[in-house]
Amino acid sequence: MVNTAVVFPGQGSQFVGMGRELIESSVKAKERVEEANDIVGFNIGKLMLEGPESELNLTSNTQPSMLLISVMIYEEIQAQFDFTPVALAGHSLGEFSACWAAGAIGFSDAIKLVKKRGEFMQSAVPVGEGIMAAIIGLDADAVTAICDSIEGVVEPANFNSPEQVVIGGRVAAVKQAMKVASDKGAKKVVSLSVSAPFHTSLMEPAGVKLARELENISLTDPNIPVVRNIDAKVNKTSKDVRNALTKQVTGCVLWVDCIKKLKEFDVSLAFEVGAGRVLTGLMRRIDRALKTIPIHSVIDINKAVEELNGQTRR
Repeated sequence: MVNTAVVFPGQGSQFVGMGRELIESSVKAKERVEEANDIVGFNIGKLMLEGPESELNLTSNTQPSMLLISVMIYEEIQAQFDFTPVALAGHSLGEFSACWAAGAIGFSDAIKLVKKRGEFMQSAVPVGEGIMAAIIGLDADAVTAICDSIEGVVEPANFNSPEQVVIGGRVAAVKQAMKVASDKGAKKVVSLSVSAPFHTSLMEPAGVKLARELENISLTDPNIPVVRNIDAKVNKTSKDVRNALTKQVTGCVLWVDCIKKLKEFDVSLAFEVGAGRVLTGLMRRIDRALKTIPIHSVIDINKAVEELNGQTRR
């Protein structure tokens, strides 16, 4: 069997109706939804399935919803084909899902944490004072240099692919950076529909609050290597996990480097487990030799199990 990794998406991939077939067909998935409802204090399953979209897109609701869908799908794959990935990674919020899959954090603690994380991140910067934008067609060094040249707070937030960098910060500074990027030949510059400038220094108040929460959570050493966002190195201890989850609130997501790190594990197959297929698209731009399969429906789960069965027969 080839070396297989699992990656978990973050905020932005959510949609109303995600997980419907799985929740309707899997007893375990239904149990997870009921458990999550009790933990977060409202019917998160109903919100995922019925919306409204505006409520699902609130950061404090999106984050536990995305973790929940990733957990349900991962557990369903494992129920049908017991396998151990050689490594795990998650984009932003998805790193919490990866740490859960590695056994470093329990489900109850994970979903509590990401709900609070969403609340902390949302409240760190007043609405309207911070924005994010995607710059496509300029490399990481060029975008970093643009940010460094501008007065005010504007910083790289996500290095998503060799030609896609997300920046964030104060409105005026980000808009100036967007103009400079366009003038310097960016193929596309687009403002993102997010409620705060995530993964920038403006999230410092959220990072402080999350650190306090993490101090009260029982973490264990991961039983599967987790490639972390902040430096693309591997979490090996519970201390590593705590530090990485705290620092990534204000730290840039080094997704390109994370995928390169996965390749050091001789990974040739990756599953994107959760809603959407954003990471699959990014990973194809980073390394087309790494076969990536998005899994967000019952049909996708069946395809993944077929793929794993096929790998064992080869």
